[in-house]
Amino acid sequence: QVQLVESGGGLVQAGDSLRLSCAASGLTFNSRAMGWFRQAPGKEQEFVATISSGSRTQSYADSAKGRFTISRDNAKNTVYLQMNSLKPEDTAIYYCAARSHGLLYTSRLPSQYDFWGQGTQVTVSS
Repeated sequence: QVQLVESGGGLVQAGDSLRLSCAASGLTFNSRAMGWFRQAPGKEQEFVATISSGSRTQSYADSAKGRFTISRDNAKNTVYLQMNSLKPEDTAIYYCAARSHGLLYTSRLPSQYDFWGQGTQVTVSS
């Protein structure tokens, strides 16, 4: 059974940093790209960042560029999202997602991901 478990969310002030983690189990982690998405209250889900299976390629939403960094540790079956200089508009539930086995390359489209975590809440106060 595939499981993606996010952690690291919380309540912070504007300008602070958070590091989200997503621990994967029940799948061959190093054979697929991973992504982070978020959904704010009353808004649609949006892409945040994605990373290829071997970490060679990363891609970010414009809102995340220069502030967020996605990384992964294939030995630990974990993908991370380092978020710096957080803003109130970053407030959302953050979801980790995994592509299917063999899909090594990044994608910004939620429909390209087959497995999703339950999400972790990030709240940034002004």
